[in-house]
Amino acid sequence: MRITDTSDLWWKSAVIYCLDVEKFMDWDGDGVGDFAGLAHRMDYLHELGVTCLWLMPFYPTPNRDDGYDISDFFGVDPRLGDLGDLVEVMRLAKDRGIRVIVDLVVNHTSDEHPWFRSARADRTSPHRDYYVWRDRPPRNSPEPVFPDVETSVWQLDEQTGQYYLHNFYRFQPDLNVTNPAVRDEVVKIMGFWLQLGVSGFRVDAVPFLVEMDRGDGDPRELETPMDFLKSLRAFLERREGEAVMLGEANLPRPAQKQYFGGPDGDGLTMQFDFISMQSMYLSLARKDPRPLQKALTSRPATATQSQWANFVRNHDELTLDKLSDEEREEVFDAFAPEERMRVYGRGIIRRLPSMLLGDPRRIRMVYSLLFSLPGTPVLFYGEEIGMGEDLAAGGRAAVRTPMQWTEGENGGFSSAPAGDLVARVVRGGFAPEHVNASAQRHDPESLLQFVRLLIARYRSSPEMGWGRFELIRHRTRSVMVHSLRDEEGRMIAIHNFSDEPATVRFTIDDIGDGCRLVDLLVDGRVIDAGADGGVEIALDGYGHRWLRVLEPGSLRLG
Repeated sequence: MRITDTSDLWWKSAVIYCLDVEKFMDWDGDGVGDFAGLAHRMDYLHELGVTCLWLMPFYPTPNRDDGYDISDFFGVDPRLGDLGDLVEVMRLAKDRGIRVIVDLVVNHTSDEHPWFRSARADRTSPHRDYYVWRDRPPRNSPEPVFPDVETSVWQLDEQTGQYYLHNFYRFQPDLNVTNPAVRDEVVKIMGFWLQLGVSGFRVDAVPFLVEMDRGDGDPRELETPMDFLKSLRAFLERREGEAVMLGEANLPRPAQKQYFGGPDGDGLTMQFDFISMQSMYLSLARKDPRPLQKALTSRPATATQSQWANFVRNHDELTLDKLSDEEREEVFDAFAPEERMRVYGRGIIRRLPSMLLGDPRRIRMVYSLLFSLPGTPVLFYGEEIGMGEDLAAGGRAAVRTPMQWTEGENGGFSSAPAGDLVARVVRGGFAPEHVNASAQRHDPESLLQFVRLLIARYRSSPEMGWGRFELIRHRTRSVMVHSLRDEEGRMIAIHNFSDEPATVRFTIDDIGDGCRLVDLLVDGRVIDAGADGGVEIALDGYGHRWLRVLEPGSLRLG
């Protein structure tokens, strides 16, 4: 690995913000968000404290899967602007200390991509082997990712009389990465965007890219799946030493460890921790932190340059596939009691505030938890103001609604008629007249201001991104107490998962007489630890505290 200076590991203490350009801000009034609109909202992201902007697909597309069906990996969808508009956004971001990463979606293409058009035109096409073809579907094919829409991962192409593989939708044929020419194309795509100045990639659907079995005894991946990931990481290191690969890999722990690479961390730079996310929702349903604690302690050890990415919500369904059937039903009953709130038999299509019935105490506790967990926090646009969802949109589209900027028409997203919007603005209790960024910017008690505070404290506390995680034992069942500690300092986070007040008593090891605990979320509040390191904390229902441990004579600020 080329990275040896830990100061280059910017992602260890980053705040990542994911947004869909077409849903964020429409500047030209056509009903579709665009890069010009994003450029005019860059100061908002800077004020929030974002340090890394993750852009969902903005490439040319037929747009049958919200842009994930890509027809050109080297361009910008004309609805959103052009390459010049994107570069201007990246310049504005850089001026504000914000890095930009983009989606790398190379498991499949659109069926309108020139490669596939060529491949299906003739069996002798030079692009034929860019995809996976069979004379008939294998008997033991895997289940499709979207079982409510697709019944098979194989689709007959009438023109050539063979079936092609598509693990997602039938209009998204899978690329064949065993073909060296395809692997060269992937590297070319990465090199293009790195040359334009991106700081890395969120790698879509990693398991389907490198090791999906086609069901015919002939695995599609290379002999060792990690070879491909490691080659991509090595290329990334050569081209831009500080760039990252943030992988979407919803897998059991042993596979996650493999995807990080060997002892030097030469695979994915970061991975989303789907297991801890799902366990967090089980803990919320039970009002008991133990499932989350178990998930966090099950994380495999990683190299210094590897990192977990934590999230409360993302742009897809809230998948619960790693829970048992009984556990999944518990979460469904608590947060998705109606069938229309569920999808694929495994996920929820709601955002957090609506799942928690708008309870501000509980919502704030969850975001306090997110920013205090070991790893890097990732926000999905609108989370910072508590946006809801549009259940009528159905599926994953339910949470991909226009950003709510003001209480005015279309939530300030666009001046176009409502019928021309790319997606309907949320209605009901979470509509813009109740939830919008403008009002919350001027309300010191708003969720937006609270998230700003969390980000500011997180950014000034390097132990939260770098520190060693440790659960602190105590006897209060509804409360989770954990410590994050590096060579410079220690922070203790306390969260009450119950709506009932609780008092928790615990002991901090290895501290001297006169140790103080400074509350990072309430200015001026100081707690003195006992001579034996004993601490007693009273919490309200869903209460939460961040405490900086200050030894006598410490120069560290609270």
